Amino acid sequence: MPRETEAREPGGSGRVATRTVLPREASPTSALLGADPEAMKSLTSESSEEGLLDKVELRRQWVSQTVEEVQKAIYHLTTKISNQDSRFQAIPYSFTYNGNIKVLAPSQFLVTVPVRGLAGYREAWERRWRYYTLQGTRLPCPLPGPEGLQQWLEVQQFPRSLWLWHEADVNIEGDLVPAKVLQVFRTLVEDAIEACHLSGKVSVLTNGTAVWVAMETSSGPVEIELAPAVEIPTAWSKKARWPRCLTRWPSPERVKCIKSFGFALLARLNYHWQLSFSLAERVLLEQLDEDGGCRRQCFRALRQLKEDVWCPGHRPVLTSHHLQPTPGPTVCQEP
Repeated sequence: MPRETEAREPGGSGRVATRTVLPREASPTSALLGADPEAMKSLTSESSEEGLLDKVELRRQWVSQTVEEVQKAIYHLTTKISNQDSRFQAIPYSFTYNGNIKVLAPSQFLVTVPVRGLAGYREAWERRWRYYTLQGTRLPCPLPGPEGLQQWLEVQQFPRSLWLWHEADVNIEGDLVPAKVLQVFRTLVEDAIEACHLSGKVSVLTNGTAVWVAMETSSGPVEIELAPAVEIPTAWSKKARWPRCLTRWPSPERVKCIKSFGFALLARLNYHWQLSFSLAERVLLEQLDEDGGCRRQCFRALRQLKEDVWCPGHRPVLTSHHLQPTPGPTVCQEP
């Protein structure tokens, strides 16, 4: 209802002036809040969810376009590399999902390049000390041993091995040394960039042991790590320690299925090979919601927060890999 308020006229006449004050029209939000706070909360939640889904969809489109461009360049480079050195396989072009390309962030990728000529993997039982360096000198004390998901790799662990893996350019005292493999691979990458006429688009970054390249795409610059990978599809490493004891998920049948995908050893460090379970992780991630849950949606929300708030920029400290459940020490046992 309109109401009247009193106010004294200026000049001290003492007369009272009245003015009519109309009530302020309530906004739809205020009306809703006053009528039903729970409804307001629901509206806010729905709006936030829609905004998040829109961001997720935009990210998917952006990443898909970038992956398409990256895949084309990688196909040409690895084909040229494989022609020059048969120890490295070409990564075929895929019209669907390419398991060799892992998205760490929208502008950061890991590409695993399978090696050829190492078959019949078996665990090393004999422990020995290493005193060598990459330069060929002897150390007074042994090299530190591998930590976590790392291991040495000896050529004798592969009963069927190509003679090129016994050569000194990658082998020291019977060990396949990742830093030596990366030195050979880096040279091949540099030559392939020139041979494929990609110098104006792709360049090798010089920092660190690992092989990183920068690439210009239609969405902007991206960085790609190229990691030679020894694929071992017939075994499961004891270092994984997965699943942990006394857990309800996954079932024994599912565990057996996941382990059947094996693992890989990536050349990313100087002396030790890094264990990777990317194929098993992908299968496990795809089956997260088989009980009707919404864990994949939660994962997407966390990933979006990571990229927008926690670790923005081209070189995030956390990548998507850190957020997903993995068949290793950090596995999400009860998703």
